[in-house]
Amino acid sequence: MNSFVYDIPVKVYFGENQLGNLGAELKKFGNRVLLTYGGGSIKKSGLYDSVTDEIRKAGLELFELSGIEPNPRIDSVRKGAQICKDEKIDVLLAVGGGSTIDATKYMAAGACVDHDPWEFFSKWAPIEKALPIVTVLTLSATGSEMDPGGVISNPETKDKIGRLAPQLLPKVSFLDPTLTYSVSEYQTACGAADMMSHIMEVYFNMEQDLYMLDCFMEGLMKTIIKFAPAAMKEPDNYEARANLMWASSWAINGFVNGGKQQEWSCHPMEHEVSAIYDITHGLGLAILTPRWMEYCLDETTASKYYQFGVNVFGIDASLPEMEAAKKSIEMLKEFLYGTLGLKSSFEEVGIDDSNFEIMAKKACMGETLEGFKSLKQKDIEEIFKMCLK
Repeated sequence: MNSFVYDIPVKVYFGENQLGNLGAELKKFGNRVLLTYGGGSIKKSGLYDSVTDEIRKAGLELFELSGIEPNPRIDSVRKGAQICKDEKIDVLLAVGGGSTIDATKYMAAGACVDHDPWEFFSKWAPIEKALPIVTVLTLSATGSEMDPGGVISNPETKDKIGRLAPQLLPKVSFLDPTLTYSVSEYQTACGAADMMSHIMEVYFNMEQDLYMLDCFMEGLMKTIIKFAPAAMKEPDNYEARANLMWASSWAINGFVNGGKQQEWSCHPMEHEVSAIYDITHGLGLAILTPRWMEYCLDETTASKYYQFGVNVFGIDASLPEMEAAKKSIEMLKEFLYGTLGLKSSFEEVGIDDSNFEIMAKKACMGETLEGFKSLKQKDIEEIFKMCLK
């Protein structure tokens, strides 16, 4: 078992009627606020008015950047970073889901450097400083409200790249489950698939680590399996939305990692898919994850699948290990494609095999993806092929 350091200094206001604290929290970081958001759904829901009222009541000066895309683009980051420089912004307020928060993180970092923000990805330029970030979450999925990372797309280069830096951690996050009542069935399902993948990327690991962390991850996965369908059926089910919202944060805030060292597998593969085809991230993960599991299953890894199936899906513990392992994959498929109703193949979303070679090469950076099972380019190409139908 490896030693580790855990440090997550994000202040969270969880529950209803917490926005009354927003102005005071923002004011701790200065008086000039850049509000960032996406396509305008926060205006339809009334959240925009609530947020801007709190900002004005606190006597703060408000600037805005709207139109941040799903799979957020580097151009949005560039615009935000420039506004921060031109208007001498003190603090950024991201209102939305993971895309808005991710983009805002790199605006905050881009405001503190002279180079183009894309160099954080293309040249791995150091992230040594960022303006403070506050978030108001409207979608349970990525966990960006409580983690130090983000993923940005560059349509010109067909790249989608993520990285971590402690400077990108939000200072304060507001998590009100009622703000997710308007999330569609489809986006709720995609968010659930994303959360499941965040946990599974860590859980499927043959390293010896803390038993309690496996128990914690199993509990998170069971929570998602129980409450995602409930939230889809009853959008204003507070218990369901609250459980999903808190699970999304804890799935990826670093706690479950413990001392595990392996790389993630499905996320690098999916990033290459959505970089080219711009599909919803959670949907891409839902298509890829069961095929990745099938590809990695053998006598050396079957015990982990058995544990997953028995403890998460309630598979009969008396079944032979390999039989239970295979059944665990089938039960995951049933959850993703049956219960959540997500599409199950690349063919269904208009993806063919024409870009598999370049996508696979980028996913492993021309070398080896050292995940649950080591994957070279040809391995990844084969997993992509398994996703076709």
